[in-house]
Amino acid sequence: MDALVLARLQFAITSSYHFLFVPLTLGLSVLVAVMETIYVRTGNETYKKMTRFWGKLFLINFAMGVVTGIVQEFHFGMNWSEYSRFVGDIFGAPLAVEALAAFFLESTFLGIWIFGWDKLSKTMHAATIWLVAIASNLSAFWILAANSFMQEPVGYVIRNGRAEMTDFFALLTNPHVLYQFPHTVLAGFTTAAFFVMGISAYHLLRKNYPDFFRRSFRIGLTMGLISTFMVITVGHFQGQHLVNSQPMKMAAAEALWESADPAPLSLVAFVDEKNQTNPVDIRIPGLGSFLSHNTFSGEVKGIQDVQAEYEAMYGPGNYIPPVTSVFWSFRLMVAAGLWMIFITIYSLYLWRKEQLEAKPWVLKALLWSIPLPYIANTSGWFMAEVGRQPWIVQGLMRVNEAVSPSVSAGAVLTTMIGFTLIYGVLAVVDLYLLTKFIKQGPEETPADRPLEPTKEVSLWT
Repeated sequence: MDALVLARLQFAITSSYHFLFVPLTLGLSVLVAVMETIYVRTGNETYKKMTRFWGKLFLINFAMGVVTGIVQEFHFGMNWSEYSRFVGDIFGAPLAVEALAAFFLESTFLGIWIFGWDKLSKTMHAATIWLVAIASNLSAFWILAANSFMQEPVGYVIRNGRAEMTDFFALLTNPHVLYQFPHTVLAGFTTAAFFVMGISAYHLLRKNYPDFFRRSFRIGLTMGLISTFMVITVGHFQGQHLVNSQPMKMAAAEALWESADPAPLSLVAFVDEKNQTNPVDIRIPGLGSFLSHNTFSGEVKGIQDVQAEYEAMYGPGNYIPPVTSVFWSFRLMVAAGLWMIFITIYSLYLWRKEQLEAKPWVLKALLWSIPLPYIANTSGWFMAEVGRQPWIVQGLMRVNEAVSPSVSAGAVLTTMIGFTLIYGVLAVVDLYLLTKFIKQGPEETPADRPLEPTKEVSLWT
């Protein structure tokens, strides 16, 4: 493997690992803020303990996200210097704002929240965690604004072989980020909801702190119902936007080799990329057009036609991404989403019937569903990034043009092995801490503990 392949692999490993922690941070920060707000409004100490318990898990996840995220910035200077040279004036601006504004705001008020218990008023203390939640999601916006330029460049001019920003407001109102940001945030809310529901189900199965985890489950279920439906709705509109802005990506997601009107939706297909055909393809007629245009008729461009258009625009070359990978990553994301919708609706039905705890298999299903949002998040990002190949900046710069020319394959391999080993150790530490505190349950107060029988003492002993 040459330096280009290794650099891509290294970035894929580190960014995928980092993104395991980002969605939970986005969603769990809001859930913890909701729990503390309920405590402030009701004065019920159970919600204070809930805030502390789930807040502790949030802090572990947040710390891991920060540590693993720092590495990402080094990649651009070390392995992707040509990319940084070409687009650094644009890509660096939102990242700088994210660090100076959102991240500093987030970390400052998180520190106040950690050490401010019993030092600030209840209302002021709750305000600090809300500021953390707002800053966390604001941080995501700036990062996604940078990524959206790579997907759909706007507000720039090419001067002296470099992309220079001409309109910062256009960067912030990029049509791509207006879909990508809510989709990512809602995916984070879904991740947090299933995290809370799954852990609550684990304790309800074991009859541990039933009142505490019933209340936690109800909050997680509420967020889960709202976020799962909304993330799929926003994803639908995002897909319609991509049909026009990145037609090759959407054609690859359907393994649609030839344009069709009406276009089918493939459920399962065996993709033969070499011969550009699908020997086995189970389809639903017209559904592809409906998903693209909200009508059962309407042309959806196929891979071959988009390839011809790109050759006319950008010159000879292969502009087709790895179709099999994009096709199945899209279906993995959708399948996980459909299951999450089903299990949340069924859980709501059982909850309203007061039969949830009488169905251990549902509680176990919720526990084992905790990884599903992570799978959906990762496969969705895989589709977004791999489906853009061979472009690192859509229509402006290819991946093979972005790699550092002077970095050897050996150097990249060495750092990749080092990062992977360090991340492996961090993964073990993270799982150990999460498991430890999850099993431990909420903090007990003297009022929670049963009274020990007192020993009768005689004056004569």
